[in-house]
Amino acid sequence: MSQQRQSDEQVMAEGHTRALALLHECCSEDGFLASSSQQDNYRRVWARDGVIIGLAALMSGDKELIACFRRTLMTLARHQGPHGEIPSNVDTVLGRVSYGGTTGRVDADLWFIIGCVQYWRATGDDSFLDDLLPVMERVNFLLGAWEFNNRGLLYIPQTGDWADEYIHHGYVLYDQLLYLETQRAFHAVLRQRQHAPDQLLEEKATRLKHLILANYWFNHGEEVPDDVYHEVLYRKAREAAPHTAGQYWMSFFSPQGYGYRFDALANILVSLLNVADDGQRDAMDQYIGTIDIISDELPLLPAFFPAVEPIDKDWEELQISFSYTFKNHPYEFHNAGLWPMVTGFYVADLAARGRQDMARRFLVGIHRANALEMNGEPWGFPEYVHGRRLIAGGTRHQAWSAAAAVIGHHALEGMPLLQGDTDGRN
Repeated sequence: MSQQRQSDEQVMAEGHTRALALLHECCSEDGFLASSSQQDNYRRVWARDGVIIGLAALMSGDKELIACFRRTLMTLARHQGPHGEIPSNVDTVLGRVSYGGTTGRVDADLWFIIGCVQYWRATGDDSFLDDLLPVMERVNFLLGAWEFNNRGLLYIPQTGDWADEYIHHGYVLYDQLLYLETQRAFHAVLRQRQHAPDQLLEEKATRLKHLILANYWFNHGEEVPDDVYHEVLYRKAREAAPHTAGQYWMSFFSPQGYGYRFDALANILVSLLNVADDGQRDAMDQYIGTIDIISDELPLLPAFFPAVEPIDKDWEELQISFSYTFKNHPYEFHNAGLWPMVTGFYVADLAARGRQDMARRFLVGIHRANALEMNGEPWGFPEYVHGRRLIAGGTRHQAWSAAAAVIGHHALEGMPLLQGDTDGRN
């Protein structure tokens, strides 16, 4: 065995053990905390963090972690809002419930339904499903209302999802993909309960998939897909950025136009959820291979790329999009910062497609990122890594960075990230 391979094997073995240990540290009587650090807003039960951590728990088969996932979902359900909204986070110690900052967090609702169905599929816990089905029904009704114009796509306000200090908004691809999975998952539950398919839900999921295919992938030539939301907007966007055609999926569009930056998590989900075809997957892989901040030293994916720089027209808007302090300097946080969490999804996707060598390369990157020093100690499990300097950034002991390592580990062993078919057959 070569010295490099031996070094990789050692960091992978230690990284997996430490990642599981951190997930246990973040397990409270009310569910998963976002971090074991003492930073107040991370010592809460978060919807999106909790479900992503929960998916890692299900893949691990660890009974204590799976039970903690159940408590996470129950805590979120108990604090459902009056219109059906699921909290962004809950501080059970102080009794504080947040549904978002200046706007609500749409993806909290989406991840919640996905998490409930994944937990039920993995455990067969029918009593859980009996308790949570009415909660999920209220969430799904609210999601339908957030289509606003009843045309099939959710409208996401700025700061309305995980990239809560970034500048995308409108019809954001990431959220539409989660919405697609919620409809598929909800349909699977109702079909089992009713012993027959729900035709309306089935049609809704089929329609949503067609809308995603038509609106977010720019093809070459003059042809415009049948399901384009706004033909003029589509044509103008494709003409303005011809280099994106056939390269990767567009991150969002709004009444003002399209967003052209590469959204890594959305592009991965298009593949994981079997919306993309093999040619589109290959194109995405090839584009990722051109991103210069993905190094051999620390192969991790950026949240968004390229970075918004002070010379860019988006810079002024980005500078005023923050809650407490500005985090999105070039190559930091969402602005081309490198994320173990996002990379964990890519490892799962690559492994599912049989690209084991590439999956292993990025899993090693996750472990090496998690091992970076923070506050003078190794294994800091950082939130993100600086895209140029390759130093740890954000909050330390981040649970979903640990979850990424666990997800990648079990994906390479052949376990799917999501149980059940992800093409609507369920």
